[in-house]
Amino acid sequence: MKDRILLLVLVLLMAAAPLVAQQQEQATIQLTIEPAELTLALGEKTTLTATVRDAAGNIVDRPVLFFSQARRAVSVNASTGEVEALRPGNYLLTARVPAESTEGTSMPLGRGASAAAEVQITVSIPFPAIDSINFIGLPANYYHSTTVRPEIVIQDVNGGTRTDINAELASSDSSVIEVTEFGLLRMVDEGAATISASAEGVTEIIDVRVMNNPVESVRLTVNNTEVRTGDVLQFNATALDGRGSELADMPIEYSFRARTVDHANGSASSGMITEDGRFVADLPGEYTIIASAGNQVAIQTIWVEPRNVKKLVEVVGQGRVSDRKTSDLWVWEGPNGRDYAVTGTWGAEGHAYFWDVTDPTNIYMAATVRIDARTVNDVKVSEDGSICIISREGASNRRNGFVILDCSDIENKGVPILARYDDEMTGGVHNVYIYDEHVYALSSGQRYDVINIEDPTNPHRVGRFELETPGHSIHDVWVENGVAVSSNWTDGIVVVDVGGAGKGGSPQNPVQVGQYTYPSGWNHAGFPYWNADGKFYVFAGDEHFPADRNPQGIDRFSGPAVNAAGWIHVIEFDENYENPKEIARYQVPEGGTHNFWIEDDVLYIGYYNQGLRVVDISGELLGNLYTQGREIAYFVPDDPEGFKANAARTWGTMPFKGLVWVADNNSGLWAIRLVDPEEE
Repeated sequence: MKDRILLLVLVLLMAAAPLVAQQQEQATIQLTIEPAELTLALGEKTTLTATVRDAAGNIVDRPVLFFSQARRAVSVNASTGEVEALRPGNYLLTARVPAESTEGTSMPLGRGASAAAEVQITVSIPFPAIDSINFIGLPANYYHSTTVRPEIVIQDVNGGTRTDINAELASSDSSVIEVTEFGLLRMVDEGAATISASAEGVTEIIDVRVMNNPVESVRLTVNNTEVRTGDVLQFNATALDGRGSELADMPIEYSFRARTVDHANGSASSGMITEDGRFVADLPGEYTIIASAGNQVAIQTIWVEPRNVKKLVEVVGQGRVSDRKTSDLWVWEGPNGRDYAVTGTWGAEGHAYFWDVTDPTNIYMAATVRIDARTVNDVKVSEDGSICIISREGASNRRNGFVILDCSDIENKGVPILARYDDEMTGGVHNVYIYDEHVYALSSGQRYDVINIEDPTNPHRVGRFELETPGHSIHDVWVENGVAVSSNWTDGIVVVDVGGAGKGGSPQNPVQVGQYTYPSGWNHAGFPYWNADGKFYVFAGDEHFPADRNPQGIDRFSGPAVNAAGWIHVIEFDENYENPKEIARYQVPEGGTHNFWIEDDVLYIGYYNQGLRVVDISGELLGNLYTQGREIAYFVPDDPEGFKANAARTWGTMPFKGLVWVADNNSGLWAIRLVDPEEE
């Protein structure tokens, strides 16, 4: 018994020794960074100087690593300390001396590694000075008793647009034109006045003459009166003079009031109407649309029915993975007539699992492939079901890239490796896509390369696409109908012709044709979609893990569930892939999106901690689809035997043969069926 106690004490002492040594080293190593804080102009570069001293003040030769907490705003070279200012704002850099082990060798060097000394450096990047202030889209005429909302664009000296500051408006004569507290111009009386817009010492002035208002009546029409929640109506209001003639330049203001079905039970009157008269109702009930031109008003009342698209979820089968985390999925019919699914693994040992799902009530693992990687983040299968591509991250030799597999006859010959491709892909391949015998593969988090796999045993690069913006990065790429859509964080959605947009693009010569950015910079995924009317949309998904939703910290391997934020942005482009407009969103308040799929006017979303979401996106879209009764179903794949028990983290989804397939980060592969609710 005494021997066992002595042995236990020795084990505990040995385990504590590295920690004690680390704590002792932290007390003796001093790190100084010059300069201690930085103020850089946009685009400016400088290099930090690090000095490491021991307890006696002697300079010692120890490695120093640098990290940026906002690398798309201020970049820093991890080893040299060169800093580049990419976006205005205030940020933090970290300099760290890695701790040494008891054997005198350096410990792991990543962001989460132990440090012998650590210093933070503040970086301030001021906004560039204002060059000009411009009034945009002003009306040709101004009429008494109307209100105008001026659009003002502030340009900086670098040609960018300042969005951090608002111009201050002023009127030279408030008895003619009044500037409201919200920046509207109210035409009070006939006469002349000037309106000035000022910011940071720059001023722009316009002359305005207010005319007599000739409106005697307003005519209001609508394109449809039999509608459901979520349907978009187009109201058209026309101002008329005393002779019944149209006044085309008269501004029209739209508003509405509502008496919804459950208004007496605390249900809000919910809807949206735009400046051009498009209206959508969130709740069923009676809505009265009001159109005004000066002092003249027209009204029209409509009744909105419930959308009634709800379905129930029936769990059909599961391929549980509980010893490691699951990443993406793909489901297909093999050339041998059997149905298969492939799932990747995350932060583990480089496995891809191939499942036989021919009988979805009896899902079983048909084959396993292991490659030199920590993460197989993405998996894709060719159109004919014979070739599978799996991505590689965290390879032992840093030669990541992707692996080409033969999945044409899994039942008889497994999944043999045909080729590995890692040329100029040392930074890791996070996502891939197969289209028309080409692989579109992310490289180094900055671009995507186009690899020809007509002969899958001899893959070779034929093209490449990369943005030129400072600090650019990329997360995903998807190709449909010869149009590639990439997701580029702060650079947003980028639309590229690779053979289908008619702009001269090809796999060998990708041509950018469109782009849309949004303020958060969380753009993580994008899906190109042409609806039944031929309109081209990009559904853009966010990814973000805010600290206020994770008060106990973020640990993907243990501890509580990780909570995400963000939503799906619906962006409409014109027929030339230009003039993008964000027209709608789908936002579950308590969750955040990951990967998603669209088929037959139905959107399937892996919504991380909020599970699978299935959404009706038929017809014209406007407003928040989540509040409009468009959600068809949801399923949260909690599993008491999962990698993290009962902690859904839905990664991706796709429909296949009447079922919806789900990959969950903590519980593996699921098959569910959507069924109509029973009639009451």
